[in-house]
Amino acid sequence: MKITKREVIFSVVIVCLMLVFGIMISGKISDSLMNQYQEYNTALQIDNDSSLFEYGMRTNIGNAFVYGELAAVNSVTYPEIGGEYASVTKVTERYTQHTRTVTKTRTVNGKTETYTETETYWTWDEIDRDHVHVSTIQFLNREFPYGTIDYFPESYITTLDTGFHLRNVYYGSALLYEGTLYANLADNTITETSFYCDRTINETIEHLETEWQLVLFWVFWIALTGFVVWGFYYIDNRWLE
Repeated sequence: MKITKREVIFSVVIVCLMLVFGIMISGKISDSLMNQYQEYNTALQIDNDSSLFEYGMRTNIGNAFVYGELAAVNSVTYPEIGGEYASVTKVTERYTQHTRTVTKTRTVNGKTETYTETETYWTWDEIDRDHVHVSTIQFLNREFPYGTIDYFPESYITTLDTGFHLRNVYYGSALLYEGTLYANLADNTITETSFYCDRTINETIEHLETEWQLVLFWVFWIALTGFVVWGFYYIDNRWLE
């Protein structure tokens, strides 16, 4: 690929334009982040104080960072696995045979040729799923319906064979977590909740203000600029002559 002097000059113009647009877009992202950070910095901070938490909900205090324990009230499980969990998912899988066409190479009389053949393989495929969870959760001694705070991550428990080429795989969540809740406190309840496990209030705020969005944008924008310039060099640019 031959690159002419005019193409180099025009590619510099492309880079400059992309840089200008990138600065404009990143400025918009930065303004949005600053507004979000202002919301974080003006939010009420409640450190393991259930009475202040209740007062905030009762008086429509608004956005708040609240540190405390998130727990399930009671527990659930399946009889065949026992234990106590806030939620459990049972995935039923069948060991299924599949076929696929693969391309291979071989040497015949000193020449390499390609050919296709049908290959058989087996996988465990999901055929059914069931989920159970507690009806009530508790945060800082206040009870809420399950789902009000969307945080009970499930991890693998066990696998049980249930028949020929059948098995059940179980995943469950713990009963208790500790961390910081960011939520809107109003109308004697909480909404727009996000829970940050094993983080103090200060650690949560630092985590939320890392500006990773700007870093991700510039990585994407620089890659896009390089692709545009390469594409410009690749196409026929006789109109520049």
